[in-house]
Amino acid sequence: MKVLVTGGAGFIGSALVRHLVLEQGAEVVVVDKMTYAANRANITPAEATGNCRLIVEDICNQPAMTEIIAREAPQQILHLAAESHVDRSISGPRDFVETNVIGTYSLLEAARAHWSGLSGEARENFRFLHVSTDEVYGSLGADGLFEETTPYDPSSPYSASKAASDHLAKAWFRTYGLPVVVSNCSNNYGPYHFPEKLIPLVILNALEGKELPVYGDGSNVRDWLYVEDHARALSLIATKGRLGETYNVGGRNERTNLQVVERICDELDAVMPAERPRRELIKFVTDRPGHDHRYAIDATKLEDELGWRAQENFETGLAKTVRWYLDNADWWTPLRKSVYSGERLGLAEPQKA
Repeated sequence: MKVLVTGGAGFIGSALVRHLVLEQGAEVVVVDKMTYAANRANITPAEATGNCRLIVEDICNQPAMTEIIAREAPQQILHLAAESHVDRSISGPRDFVETNVIGTYSLLEAARAHWSGLSGEARENFRFLHVSTDEVYGSLGADGLFEETTPYDPSSPYSASKAASDHLAKAWFRTYGLPVVVSNCSNNYGPYHFPEKLIPLVILNALEGKELPVYGDGSNVRDWLYVEDHARALSLIATKGRLGETYNVGGRNERTNLQVVERICDELDAVMPAERPRRELIKFVTDRPGHDHRYAIDATKLEDELGWRAQENFETGLAKTVRWYLDNADWWTPLRKSVYSGERLGLAEPQKA
């Protein structure tokens, strides 16, 4: 199997690349623009096998993508390249529209050009997996779960751009017959997570004795999915998912943001005690604009149709994650020093007249 993974040097993409190469023995071509959130070290274990190659390119460059796909002739394209941080989308939405919408369009057209020239088994077996987020569904109340049929209701520039890209992927299936499958996942966490997102940010701030910012009153709820469980799901969906369908991927691990932060504090205190309990570092800060209150995924379709099950619960996955950051300071220290030091992001600024 030869697979092309866009965004493969990022957090979720690299977990997928490592799974495909190290666990499944696939040949993987990574296409990544190598923005601030990408890291060559994320795929070093896969590259060391000789079955993984990195091509630095922007998916918005349609001629380049057309040439790369034609030359590499992958059997599957797994599309994860995206601007993904909600806070950054609030203060700088243009990059999200360009990469997530225009980039997806460019990639779909490049894939269609390649697929249209195939015949026989090669055409029959070709797959395009578009990887998306549960944030496209908007906010849930106290009850209920996001299902594949839940109407889209995005709140942030990020989720709106992902919703648009989902619609494009489905349209390319319905209009052109491109063999597309779509997945929507809940919040991921685990190793190699760029430290702007909640869990790695809190781990590193807590290690350094810095304040642990919690938006609003900390009651916002997310369903947490260990990234390696997600990688297994994506490979399965790409291979066995029904064409034109959506599959929701969730860990069935709902926690409030405050519960997540408190759990990280307790985990760190247990393995690396500090002078005072790290929960004392928690500080409630002004909520971010358009902050959805609750997300929760119903993964029944994926579980029943394809037999997937999450192997980690939140407690086991978080313990592994904390231990990874403790053991891999050489990975995150350069990022904290030169790329992102943990400052507040996502404060909307008034537009100039």
